[in-house]
Amino acid sequence: MAAPTSRFGFVAFAETWNGRLAMLGFVIGLGTELLTGQGILSQVGLG
Repeated sequence: MAAPTSRFGFVAFAETWNGRLAMLGFVIGLGTELLTGQGILSQVGLG
């Protein structure tokens, strides 16, 4: 019986989802910056 493959750590499955979520976050951040006219740092009160 084969051992179950891990979905945590530095495995292809986890890295694929990490990349997808990072791209989604970047697009959301860019969209809110375009809609509000403020940079991301100023939106969270750091700029």
